[in-house]
Parts: sequence; structure tokens; C-alpha cells
Amino acid sequence: MIFKKDNLVFGLILGLLAPFLGLYLFKVSKFGIYSYSETIHFMLNEQGFRTLTVALTLSLLVNAAIFTLYINTHKDKTATGIFVSTLLYGITILLIKTFA
Repeated sequence: MIFKKDNLVFGLILGLLAPFLGLYLFKVSKFGIYSYSETIHFMLNEQGFRTLTVALTLSLLVNAAIFTLYINTHKDKTATGIFVSTLLYGITILLIKTFA
């Protein structure tokens, strides 16, 4: 089963892919009637990228949830990979907010 693996690379991959679930949930809740291309176009062309950074920040909540799951099941290598991925996303979001 997927939750029994304890592997750093698996954690990195999981941590990089999980926020896409968060982005999907954000798109459905805030931009439900618009297509994916319209939503992405709006987020990338908005002044200051405010909606994009909010969406990315909220998508990291999915990483927080799976990180907690793996920490509580003592899968420390996988949790480390998820944490590193979360840091990479966080730094990227911070750079977008700072320099946009």
C-alpha cells in the first residue's frame, strides 16, 4: 500500500504532486464555471499574481495533511521528502510574492 512506503524519493515525488490536488480543489471552489485554461490565464495575467499565490499557498495544505499522516505513522524518510518539497514550493511562492 502507498502509505507503507518509507523512501525519501517517494516523499519528494508525493510532495511535488500533492499540491496539484489542492490546486484542483481551489479551481473547483473558486472558478467552477470556468475552464482550466481560462483559470490559468487569469491567474498568470492578474496584476501581482495575487490569486495564483493564494491558490499555491492553499494547495500546500494538502502537503501539510500528508506530511502529518506520514509523521504519525513513523515514516520519517517519506515525511522528510514531503517537507523538502513543501519548502521548495514555499520558497517559490515567496519569490513570486516578493518580485512580482
